Amino acid sequence: MAQYDNQFYPQEPINYVWGDPNQSVYSDQGSYSMDFQSFDYDQAKTSNSIYPKQDIQFQPTSQPESQIQDFEDEPPLLEELGINPDHIVQKTLAVLNPFKQTNPQILQDTDLAGPLVFCLLFGACLLLSGKVHFSYIYGIGVFGCLGMYCLLNLMASIGPSLGVTISVLGYCLLPMVGLAAMGIVFSLKVLIGFIITGLCVFWCAVSSSKLFVTALGMEKQQTLVAYPCALLYGIFGLLVVF
Repeated sequence: MAQYDNQFYPQEPINYVWGDPNQSVYSDQGSYSMDFQSFDYDQAKTSNSIYPKQDIQFQPTSQPESQIQDFEDEPPLLEELGINPDHIVQKTLAVLNPFKQTNPQILQDTDLAGPLVFCLLFGACLLLSGKVHFSYIYGIGVFGCLGMYCLLNLMASIGPSLGVTISVLGYCLLPMVGLAAMGIVFSLKVLIGFIITGLCVFWCAVSSSKLFVTALGMEKQQTLVAYPCALLYGIFGLLVVF
């Protein structure tokens, strides 16, 4: 193995010498010479004059008028999300004043933002009075909405959708929210408390039945619709009192 090492890898040392650039790179002795030339920075600066600087001006591109008009005609974000503040206000006023005439087209809007807010406020007022009934509120609300949905579809020729039923019952929970807020200040387990609770249940039943018969065209059947609504809101009244 030693002879192959000597054949392919000679043991003669190689000397690296910095020599004259005019000399050959490889000398007779097998040495290797290299030269480093100095770099002239002034020459590099003057060489930039070969490529003169040019002032580039950017002009903004104008958008077509059709795109600008389409952007202006887009509906608001709340309307795209299905939330109409005007309908929310009108439904709330219709609940507060059940004897007011309401536009039937507004009741066809399946708005669930208002009912969700009223349910949360109702549970928060009960929580402030020391009653944790969030599960009861959602459980009774779900079964009550399903029951009213089935009942109204049996009573009317063209029944409401499930979203409309939930929206109406949720908005009509507003008097119960006021009753729960009163329960924070004083106890309702007295005679005056029972009377106020009964009035709030009656208020909710009349408001919800009025909205249902207006939306479905069942003006002569408001009493039949108000009875199951009163039973549903009576359960919420019991949660507030006890």
